[in-house]
This record gives sequence, structure tokens and C-alpha cells, in this order.
Amino acid sequence: MTEPIWTPSPDRIAQANMSAFLRYVGGESGWSYPDLYAWSVMHPEQFWPRIWSFFDVIADERDGRRWDEVVRGLDRMAPPDPELGPRWFLGARLNFAENLLRYRDDRDAIVAWNESGRQRRLSFAELYREVAVVASALREQGISAGDRVAGFMPNVPEAIIAMLAAASLGAVWSSCSPDFGAQGVLDRFGQIEPKVLFCTTRYRYAGKEIEVGDRVAEVVRRIPAIERVVVVPYGDGQADNGVIPKAESWEDFMSGRGTPELAFERLPFDHPLYILYSSGTTGLPKCMVHGGGGTLLQHLKEHGLHTDLKRDDRVFYFTTCGWMMWNWLVSALASGSTIVLYDGAPFSPDNATLWDMAQQEGITVFGTSAKYLA
Repeated sequence: MTEPIWTPSPDRIAQANMSAFLRYVGGESGWSYPDLYAWSVMHPEQFWPRIWSFFDVIADERDGRRWDEVVRGLDRMAPPDPELGPRWFLGARLNFAENLLRYRDDRDAIVAWNESGRQRRLSFAELYREVAVVASALREQGISAGDRVAGFMPNVPEAIIAMLAAASLGAVWSSCSPDFGAQGVLDRFGQIEPKVLFCTTRYRYAGKEIEVGDRVAEVVRRIPAIERVVVVPYGDGQADNGVIPKAESWEDFMSGRGTPELAFERLPFDHPLYILYSSGTTGLPKCMVHGGGGTLLQHLKEHGLHTDLKRDDRVFYFTTCGWMMWNWLVSALASGSTIVLYDGAPFSPDNATLWDMAQQEGITVFGTSAKYLA
């Protein structure tokens, strides 16, 4: 192949975020993309602060400064002791959830689909309010910075709400999808000992309702650190909490709180945000901790510059809560874009399901897996 399949128009190029960023960093000198790439590689200590300012990251400001030092130890890869390796934006304090919830208007923030079609819409204002309620409940449960909160959840809005609520407090979020067996969940959550577990007792795949309440009950019995289980209803029926120890329904967990103020805990740049896992093909899955500041900056760069997300975009990625692309998709909220969720089998009831959804929702960015394409 010698010709690109598609080339953007000159007008689209001129209006792209990447073009604006080239003007922002290159001034009147007329930087090209290769110029930008070379500069970002050779001078990351200059590049990343410009990403921060271009995307207007929300953070503490003291005497006009957002940090004390851009990077320390840049000449070293991180050894086992992270205090001796490269550390970025020392002295900065920010909150990941605050940056994802910066928009609070009536535009769609989340649109959720499953095999039966569209299930729910949430505006940015509604999302903010629901996160505030769940954060208040988690705080009452005793959750604070550094505690772990986990989700054994389908790809539904409640998973995002729970994650953002945990992150607003500085808690660390980790999730698995409900197609994992009990041992697969224990292999992961057993290492991190979450205090609160969000779950459902069923999920839907390829037209079948699959019960997972017994799996949840086994996980809770075998991880004593879990103090509270919040059971989210799925589909038309209400969740059956009876089989699960320490369980409370999503509705009861949120009830009686009105509209509390959402107070964001601003934390050091590298404060843990997510725990993700390796595949587990060579022994237990390995825990991989991602910091809030690094995740935010990297995703703002990927979404803003490489994907050219703007407020009018509607972004979809075919993923579960057990794959890192779920984390990537959620970060599109920081750009003010609408994210579209799909839960279920991609070819149910037929092969056109996801494309029908894309047409009806006006999706502008469609992401999927190699397996789907195969």
C-alpha cells in the first residue's frame, strides 16, 4: 500500500487539537509533527508541563505555581524503590476525579447500551450528583485516601460512578468483569484487600442471564478485609442480596443523602489511582499500580492530541471493566466528550448490533478489539 486509506481535509487539519498544540509550543516558527515528536523525546521535562497547561489540569496553586519541581531522577529507570527513580511534578496536588468531572452541564456524559438497546443516559450534571452521593456513602463507610475499592461489575454507568466516587476520596480502584470465575477474582482482589466491593448478582451475554451471586458470596467469604458489599441491580429485576454476606443494595447505599457537596481530596501527583493486573498466565496476576497524575496527563495527551477529542465527540470502545481500555475510555470525560458503553455480546442479536448503536448514537470514535475484527 502506497497511499493512505483516508486523509483529513486541510480545514480539519487546521482545526485539530494537534495543530493547536503545535502552534502553542512552536509559536511562529512553524513546527511540524516530526519537530514535536523529537522535542517530546529529547526534552520530556519541557514537554509534559506544556501538556499540563494546554489541557488546563485542575490542581492546587501556590504563589502562581502548580509544582515545585517538574522531574527528579530523569536519568534513571525506576528501580524497585520508587523513591530512587524518576518522580514527576513534585509538590503538585490534584484529584483525578475532579478533572473528569469538570463539566457539569446537561450534555450527555454517559450513554449505556446492552444487547436490548439503549438503557440509560446520564448528563454531566447528573453524573456529578450521583458521584457526590456515592462518595458521601463511601466516606461514611470509612473510606479514605489509600484504601482499596473494587468492582466486580458489568460495563454499566454504576461502575464509573463508583470509580469516580472512590477516586474523589483518594481511594484506589480496581475492577474485574463478571465473566471471571471466583478464583480469578480472588487471585486479583485477594492481593489488594478492598474494603468495599461493588457488584451485581447477574449479567447478560448472548441472550442469556448468567447468575454470579454465588461467585460474589465466595469472594466475600474468602477476603475478610471486605467490610461492605454494594449490589447494583442489573436488567429488569432487582438484585437478590440474600446469598451475599455484608450486602446492601445500591439504592439503600445511596438513600437519604440528598445532594451532598462533593469534596475532592487533592493528592500528590503519583498517588495511586488504579490497580490493574497482568493476565495471570505465569502464576498469580501481577498488580500494576497507576498514579492519578500520570494517568490523567497520558490520557489527556492521547485523547486530545492523537484522537482529537472535543466536546461534540461521542466515544465508544468495546471493552469490559476487566480490560485497561475501560480505564482509557472513562478518561474521555475529562475532554467533555460523551462516552458510550456497551455491555454484552458484540454479535447479539446479530452482527450489526454495534454498528446500529454507532449510527443511532452518532458515535465519532469507534474502538474495538482484535478479536472482534477477526
